[in-house]
Amino acid sequence: MSDVYERLEALLRSLGVKKTELRIYRLLLEKKEPMRITEIQKELGISERSVREHVLSLYRKGILKRTLIEQGWLGYTYTAVSPSEVLEDIKQNLIKRINELEQELKNSKYSKS
Repeated sequence: MSDVYERLEALLRSLGVKKTELRIYRLLLEKKEPMRITEIQKELGISERSVREHVLSLYRKGILKRTLIEQGWLGYTYTAVSPSEVLEDIKQNLIKRINELEQELKNSKYSKS
């Protein structure tokens, strides 16, 4: 699995996922259980603010899922989306963007005559 994961990491890096974001993703994949921001922060030894920024970025990219929890306070726990789901999402996004670009090119002055 590690070779496949390293290749997925390389793909994610090429798409702009940061090194710290990859560390967070890997941690959540390995833990296989939901974690709060403070738990991630303690595990990786980076600032809580940094963890919040990176987790939000990963969530917006569809690489993490979050669940609202109520335990006398409101907050979120985060889990990793499976590598196969991440890869499928990347593939679908690329196909959609390629199709949109092809359509725009067909309708533009740059299309073949």
